Amino acid sequence: MGVRRRTDPAQGREAVWQWRDAGGDVPVAVRRTAVRFTLEELADVAPGRSVEVRVPPDGAVQAVEGPRHTRGTPPNVVETDAQTWLGLATGELTWEDAVAAGRVSASGERADLAAWLPLQATRRRA
Repeated sequence: MGVRRRTDPAQGREAVWQWRDAGGDVPVAVRRTAVRFTLEELADVAPGRSVEVRVPPDGAVQAVEGPRHTRGTPPNVVETDAQTWLGLATGELTWEDAVAAGRVSASGERADLAAWLPLQATRRRA
């Protein structure tokens, strides 16, 4: 069973492209749509509930196969800001560089998202 979509994929892709074209300088609503779309995409390509990915205040998702988290603080958490997350999702920033620069907080043995980033859905289609 795939992730339940809250963001229309066409609107999500458009928001991501607007973010890229504007160098990240977009209205909050556009940024929020881009973040939520890419979080939903991550949950779709890496289904599961073992890692909680947080991009405050725009969204959060549980993803990655493994033991399911049900209560309290999850053992595997990734947290970052919107600009960093969208940079990772689009491939403008690598996971390794973001972690090394302290732009991503990743705790737990399953919290490395490098295998799923960048997201294919953020590429423009001809």
